[in-house]
Amino acid sequence: MDKILDIQNLVIDFESKDSIFRAVNDVSFQIEKGKTLSLVGESGSGKSVTALSILQLLPKGTTRYSSNSSILFEDSQIIGSSKDFLTSLRGNKISMIFQEPMTSLNPYQKVGYQIDETLIIHRKLSKQDARSRSIDLLKKVKIPDPEKKVEAYPHQLSGGQRQRVMIAMALANEPDLLIADEPTTALDVTVEKTLLELLSDLQKEFGMSILFITHDLNIVKKFSDEVCVMKDGKIVESGEVQGLFDNPQHPYTIKLLNSIPGKKEEMNLEKEVLLKAEEVDINYPISKNLFGRNIEFLNAVKKVDIQIFSGSTTGLVGESGSGKSSLARALLGIEKAGGTIIFDSKNIDTLNQSEKRAFKKDFQIVFQDPFGSLSPRMTIGDIVGEGLRVHTPELEKSLRKEKIIKALEDVELDPSSYTRFPHELSGGQRQRVAIARAIILEPKLILLDEPTSALDVSIQMQILHLLKGLQSRLGLAYLCISHDLKVIRFLSDYVYVMKDGEILENGVSENLFESPQHKYTQELLAASIV
Repeated sequence: MDKILDIQNLVIDFESKDSIFRAVNDVSFQIEKGKTLSLVGESGSGKSVTALSILQLLPKGTTRYSSNSSILFEDSQIIGSSKDFLTSLRGNKISMIFQEPMTSLNPYQKVGYQIDETLIIHRKLSKQDARSRSIDLLKKVKIPDPEKKVEAYPHQLSGGQRQRVMIAMALANEPDLLIADEPTTALDVTVEKTLLELLSDLQKEFGMSILFITHDLNIVKKFSDEVCVMKDGKIVESGEVQGLFDNPQHPYTIKLLNSIPGKKEEMNLEKEVLLKAEEVDINYPISKNLFGRNIEFLNAVKKVDIQIFSGSTTGLVGESGSGKSSLARALLGIEKAGGTIIFDSKNIDTLNQSEKRAFKKDFQIVFQDPFGSLSPRMTIGDIVGEGLRVHTPELEKSLRKEKIIKALEDVELDPSSYTRFPHELSGGQRQRVAIARAIILEPKLILLDEPTSALDVSIQMQILHLLKGLQSRLGLAYLCISHDLKVIRFLSDYVYVMKDGEILENGVSENLFESPQHKYTQELLAASIV
């Protein structure tokens, strides 16, 4: 076996004044030349710490390795090596792609300059030669019009293009080992598929080895040769991908594999129409004339019709920029739109003040990022009870607390959470708080905006089962927006597929997933493998 990386007995502790935390506990694995190994695990499993240790990027003052920890790269010891040796490795022999390109790229510098810099420092190229090589690299990662894109700033590129720039930078010096830390997490399924295919092609071209870090088992199945499953700092199971998927041994691996959402078991069809929108049209002004009048518009949503039934779930699928969030804002009445939106037999454009208040109470929302949508200065009790103070100010304090405790119990949170703050809870618990805040007002419809995308897979399944249970008990209707087709299939009774502001296809969920008619839907399903 021709090993490029050999990690043995790796133990990593983080020391503070008061305690020692063991992040990685006796981890061993090898990567062969030209092969891909995936480290799989949920948040806090130690996979990213392991990856950062390879390039010695962990904080120096607080990081401790055990005496028998070993990281050999091409038979040279990395732990305790000199600064010069590490400099010769970083960016040359070993490169890394980070999870979020927007925070990894300098927002003040053009992307071309950032790639040039890598080549000038490591390859000692002239500015002219570096620029020529940068354009070649952007062509290699299939960025359209690379001669223009080198002059763009990161914010002027899409998420997929920014990630391609990161790949171009990582490949600039043709490394022997590429570490990819969750490189496709924030991307649409078709972009994710394209990037994985691109990495496979580049791997063959350069003969690279890849260490791929992810929590997505679907990616592992498609992309890896071998896999190590991590939990609480330890590797609990490892082996060839196909063998591990076909015959998992460890309970945690089995739990992860069972956490991939399947199809919906019981469909809630033939219900009463709760919301009906016809010819919804949204235009955003993008340029004005000399007199300040809008003369050019972006037609973000184009004459869209959509129906949502009481007690059932409607899925809205589309990639970034498809118009699904704009449409959702229009349905909530917070985005100016043409067309007609009827909610509970009333036109939302003609509601009086008391009817508007009732509409807001009956149509709640659960946001994508529970940490960003919950006030860090308010206790959980105050957050969940906020809607009651607005909509039922006459409610006695004791009754209000009773309702809040009931809502917390409904989402399977301990009543002791009442006095805690969001930062004291896990991601899954925070999302339960967001759901409790929505259901406490006994709404008829809840908009779920990517409700599980920020969560680990096992926590995701808990939240999805919770949402199903609440719907069954409380008779809720959901409008679920997601780019994760597995989540949509698990929750939805009806599905609408959106692209470029238009509904391309819609129908009963299982019919659409089993027999998609539109080419774009077929492409989405092929990319997602639901």
